[in-house]
Amino acid sequence: MQFPSLISIATAVPEHVLLQTEAAAAAGTLFSERYSDYERVSRVFQTAGIHKRHVVRPLEWFFEPHGWPERTAAYLDGALQLFIRAATVALEKAGLNAREIDTIVTVSSTGIATPSLEAHAHGPMGFREDVHRVPVFGLGCAGGATGLSVAAKLAQARPGTNVLFVAVELCSLAFRLDELTKANIVATALFGDGAAACILRAGEKGIAEVEASGEHTWPNTLDIMGWSVDPQGFGVIFARAIPPFAEAHIGPAVSGILERAGLGMSDVDRFVCHPGGKKVITALERALSLDQGSLDHERAVLSDYGNMSAPTVLFVLERVVQAGLPHRSVISALGPGFTASCVSLKKAA
Repeated sequence: MQFPSLISIATAVPEHVLLQTEAAAAAGTLFSERYSDYERVSRVFQTAGIHKRHVVRPLEWFFEPHGWPERTAAYLDGALQLFIRAATVALEKAGLNAREIDTIVTVSSTGIATPSLEAHAHGPMGFREDVHRVPVFGLGCAGGATGLSVAAKLAQARPGTNVLFVAVELCSLAFRLDELTKANIVATALFGDGAAACILRAGEKGIAEVEASGEHTWPNTLDIMGWSVDPQGFGVIFARAIPPFAEAHIGPAVSGILERAGLGMSDVDRFVCHPGGKKVITALERALSLDQGSLDHERAVLSDYGNMSAPTVLFVLERVVQAGLPHRSVISALGPGFTASCVSLKKAA
């Protein structure tokens, strides 16, 4: 059996840059007089470890209330642009054109599009009429890892075919003026927008082989992370603190995933983790028995882009690849379910 290979990786962000200081000032204007606990909760803007983010709409757009029609229009416009930009660069790096893509896996959980995004991109990109489309919704922050796993398995099932995987998330569109909650304020301080794309193919040397993948879903954890849905749009759910849960539970879960693949924690040269937040990164270092500060690319991506949900771990992977991929890396991300998703990469010899 031929391992699928990661052939290329590319990322893209919107043009609008939002400094964390600007976000904090805007949030203060919008919430401080309406939310009694705002002063205490607003400290997250200073402690989140974020310098700036990129968003699909200018800051002024968020000062007005928006319902499903406006949010969906912004999603279709912004997500399609990012899809095309990230996919185009991934194709260029792989030396391919769009008509050579056989399968497209699209991961996105921050908007609703039917037809899905890859169908909207079909004409502008020039994909073939017989391209196989696999849109995936609901993975949240774990989508970068799980989507890569799905794309790799599809590439492995048909050696020689080209699989394009694109993760696009516009988290900023979930911003809510009407949600006077801690979860909404934290989301306002954390989330940004972005996209990442990868090309995978079995039977050819690339950046790395995708040698294994797996997931672990904890029972009775549906309340940790997710969306609520109402007439105004999505509302973020953070019912339980994620850092302490990650520190207590992620180590055995990752160990179990690796064990099922015939690997141990000592076989991993570098963990590539989804940087859900500054405290989450610290919790992951403790849970995975890593030296404090070792997840340096994770902290840098968080500072430059915030938490973009699914694509974020692929932004980290891109930096790890640019710095020099070690022999074996394990991508790890946590998402709704509550689920840990892992993908093991072995550097091409």
